[in-house]
Amino acid sequence: SPWRALLQRALDANAHLKHSTFFQLVSSHTISPVPLPLDTLTDGRSFQATVGAAGRPANRTVVFRGFQEQCDKIQINTDARSNKIGEIREWPLGEICWYFTDSWEQFRISGIIDVIDGSSLDPAKLQQREKAWFASSVKSRSQYLGQSPGVPVANDDHIKDVHIDPSAGPVDAYCLLTLDPEKVDYVNLKSNQRLMFTRTQEGDEFNDWMAEKVSP
Repeated sequence: SPWRALLQRALDANAHLKHSTFFQLVSSHTISPVPLPLDTLTDGRSFQATVGAAGRPANRTVVFRGFQEQCDKIQINTDARSNKIGEIREWPLGEICWYFTDSWEQFRISGIIDVIDGSSLDPAKLQQREKAWFASSVKSRSQYLGQSPGVPVANDDHIKDVHIDPSAGPVDAYCLLTLDPEKVDYVNLKSNQRLMFTRTQEGDEFNDWMAEKVSP
């Protein structure tokens, strides 16, 4: 895809910054009985969006875990016990906002989020989940052995050293999210350039990407 080359260039140019692989992800679940078009949800927002409890967006910072092989799907690791999982299952539309501070580039990437946990019935998805698990550091994997996110704690006694077998497969709490891009809004503030990339659709199938220069 044409936008992916721009994103890879930005990643390379900002690789010396640890935060360059962090972006914003918003999730929520909608209370509207009528599905809203994607543009209604994402137009004008500056974060990745889905829709949360009572229709309120929930914004989180997450880490880029690479692209899924042979496609443009963006991978994110998360805890299957977190609130965002139910919100995304209810309303899987999302938008990422990714800003690169050295090169002054912003990518807003909207699309459909897929939740891949241990209950998936698709062998290919389970294989993707396992591969992403082993691609993460042992320290990162160990966080999924702790208490559920958001559970009240009385003191710091729950903070203990957690040991995990480096050769063991994904634990139940580990979940892989993939965002399948449908629209990318790219802005370069140094060159004052803005490009809109839209994936064309025929029926239920997405085809090629179209690019258009627009006013910043």
